[in-house]
Amino acid sequence: MTIEAPEPNPTSDHILEWLEGSILHLPSFFDDPYYSGDINGDSWWVEGQDLDQELINNSSTSLNSNSTITSATSTPPTDPVSSNHPPLSDSSKKRKVSDDLVSKGSQNHRKIQNRRINEGDGIGEQGVTVRKSAGTKRATSKAAGSNCNNGNNKEGRWAEQLLNPCAAAITAGNLMRVQHLLYVLHDLASSTGDANHRLATYGLRALKHHLSSGFSTVSAGALSFASVGPKFFQKTLIDFNDINPWFRIPNNIVNSSILQILTEEDRPQNLHILDIGVSHGVQWPTLLEELTRRSGGPPPLVRLTVVTPTPDNNQTGDTPFANGPPGHNYSSQLLGFAKAMHINLQINRLDNLPLQNLNAQAINSSPEETLIICAQFRLHNLNHHTPDTRTEFLKVLRSLEPKGVILCENNMDCSCNNCGDYETGFSRRVEYLWRFLDSTSAAFKGRESEERRMMEGEAAKALINIGEMNETKEKWCEKMRVVGFVGRMFVEDTIDGARALLRKYDSNWEMRVEERDGCVGLWWKGQPVSFCSLWKINTVPNGRVWTPEAA
Repeated sequence: MTIEAPEPNPTSDHILEWLEGSILHLPSFFDDPYYSGDINGDSWWVEGQDLDQELINNSSTSLNSNSTITSATSTPPTDPVSSNHPPLSDSSKKRKVSDDLVSKGSQNHRKIQNRRINEGDGIGEQGVTVRKSAGTKRATSKAAGSNCNNGNNKEGRWAEQLLNPCAAAITAGNLMRVQHLLYVLHDLASSTGDANHRLATYGLRALKHHLSSGFSTVSAGALSFASVGPKFFQKTLIDFNDINPWFRIPNNIVNSSILQILTEEDRPQNLHILDIGVSHGVQWPTLLEELTRRSGGPPPLVRLTVVTPTPDNNQTGDTPFANGPPGHNYSSQLLGFAKAMHINLQINRLDNLPLQNLNAQAINSSPEETLIICAQFRLHNLNHHTPDTRTEFLKVLRSLEPKGVILCENNMDCSCNNCGDYETGFSRRVEYLWRFLDSTSAAFKGRESEERRMMEGEAAKALINIGEMNETKEKWCEKMRVVGFVGRMFVEDTIDGARALLRKYDSNWEMRVEERDGCVGLWWKGQPVSFCSLWKINTVPNGRVWTPEAA
């Protein structure tokens, strides 16, 4: 039964004030019970004992601060924790939510809520019932991976069926329903459970952040790029690419496309790469090595201009995967690698330049070089207070007159006309995060680790910037054509190489090539994750350069 609030359309500030003033107080998840602490370091790479000591010194409280997993099911019910598991350890028994996280008043309220759940009281928008499992509360690697094969079966994805109705209730101002769903989510969330439990945890933090009008610090509740040391950060990125193709396949396609564009040039020229991406240098050693294998050797000079996020184009600081830890700078290591490969490499970092201010002078571009722009998973987070911000920036890229642009973006598979409202935007981001958590669970085979939690914590930032929605592949392609680019097919070697690389990963991954626009899509369990596309400057038949003004 839905209990309507007395006020029809209060704002989220009113909701939070009402919840805080309620007789049945909210539990202390507003204090973030899953805080994991920081991991600190001072250099980008480490072997053996140094890295082990970095983790030992800085993460001892991280695993011990997690609350106990509560196994949950949806209709039809399944128990993610089998009955033949060994009994709880003493440390697990000590981590009881009722003892540490809620007041006496909220304990009584939870008893009422749990009784309603066990009796089958539907709480979802579609009559979804979430029941407590009879299984034991525990956090084991087997439990963490048990729901991995739920995949895209909506009935098995119970966390979404709690988070999305809660966002809808916030939008509608249904105060009692918000409170009820927050209690249930808090009771079921676990940062060390399977993909559902983890999604509930990150979604709960995002809802808390929204209800507190952004004053709460979501990043304090999870490991992220900014909260770890450079040594751990760099090693984790490399290791993650070895087990999950989320970034590895796009990076591979980008590198192959750069080689393809160089091959099409009439005469040898210097290579200039404008890096607007999230690889943090991990993808470039492979490219440098490939350049040495080219017929005729590498270009006389390879220039890498890296555009890092700034407050102007990343106002919240929560762009997923974009911001590395303080002190992380891969330039010296990459330059040393290039020297060993006998490649003349120059690196220029633009740390304080808003993306909108890019121009030929800012990047020191020259007609005597082959300029290639690599835009990977960053453009959707452009500040777009006006609908045409992204189009205007693509015009800036066009004005640089590059020999090629490789655009890689998340494919949100959005079919709505306006995803700017909180409810719709939150639902789309939850869908995106589910695919990341589910694929990561498979990649780590359910094992718990600081590396896994850092990558997942970084991906969970997507739940915060709801107003900055990504767009479908079709919309991105349309914008590229409008500003004067034309799509190009990737050559067979690029496609074959990416497919060969993908075979080393989980069999639920696949690549799809669009015949109409030539885009290459990366899919997880039959659902789109990202796409890569190759673009050249469009010219009309008489040889003139096409511009929007001339159209």
